[in-house]
Amino acid sequence: MRQRWQAKLRALKDELRQRLHTPIPEQGAYLRSVLLGHFRYYGVPMNGPALCSFRRAVGYLWRTVLCRRSQGNHLPWRRMQRYIARWFPSASICHPYPLVRLGVLTQGGSRMR
Repeated sequence: MRQRWQAKLRALKDELRQRLHTPIPEQGAYLRSVLLGHFRYYGVPMNGPALCSFRRAVGYLWRTVLCRRSQGNHLPWRRMQRYIARWFPSASICHPYPLVRLGVLTQGGSRMR
């Protein structure tokens, strides 16, 4: 849902602003844990594009926060892409399709016999 997505990004923005001057490896480890939790919760089949867009939005948000760390906000996208590749996990589907997960087949017909 869009409201939950935006609320999570707002909360993440506030948290990154509090962690503004922590080292980049600590911020990267924190964002990795946030993204892994998001992917594990929302990683259902047919939700891959939404997971990729959330990962991209977190990358943009992290770049804006890193650019606020000094007056010479020189953080080229090549370097930011290296940070993203280093710290962000790739978006993956963690849950199987419902028929695989919930489909219980019994041998010989009904299990009530």
